[in-house]
Parts: sequence; structure tokens; C-alpha cells
Amino acid sequence: MFTNPGPDQFETFASDQLVDVIEAEVCRGSVLPSLVRLALRDCPRLIQAQRRAIGAQVGRHTRRRNFGVMSVYRTEFGGAALMGWALPRFTATVVGGAGQLVIVQAGLSEEQP
Repeated sequence: MFTNPGPDQFETFASDQLVDVIEAEVCRGSVLPSLVRLALRDCPRLIQAQRRAIGAQVGRHTRRRNFGVMSVYRTEFGGAALMGWALPRFTATVVGGAGQLVIVQAGLSEEQP
């Protein structure tokens, strides 16, 4: 049966999409200082273990507009400092309908609000 995906399905979808990106940026990218990366044991598994928390965080920063046959999810977060690092602002628009969720726009910006 095709249904309009709800917030729980959106959070699962968002965490599935973001975990791989976050893992690549944090574990193999230049987001963390080298000493911190060296101190982390099994960085990929640590990020994967945060899947639910990532989905919940995205859910808290997402507004859903339900149009009956489809929903539009608009996510905006970031732009603040975390432990001395400036987080980029992230925005995304996801459309859900017929049992599917599709990203129609997503991006990072270094601009501060």
C-alpha cells in the first residue's frame, strides 16, 4: 500500500542519507584535527552507532507540510559553533508521497546567520 511517509519514516530516511556523508567527512575528511582522528578508535562504527540520534536531530530541525497526497519536509540547521568549530548551515527539501521520499534540494553553506 502506498502511503504518505510520516515523520518517523522521514527521520529514518534522513539518518540513512546522512550517516555515510558524516562518516566520510569526519573519519576521512578534514573536519576533525588530526590528533582527534588518531584518538578515535573505529570512527566509522562510532558514527554508524549514532544513526538514531542523527535522525532525531534532523527531525527536530525539520518542518513538515502535509498536503494529503504528499508531504514536503524542509530541514534547516547549523550555522552555530560546536566546541570551537563553526558548523556550516545545512538546508534540505524532501518530498514524500506514494511511500517514497526524494531529496529535491540539499546543500551546505559556510555563511553564518
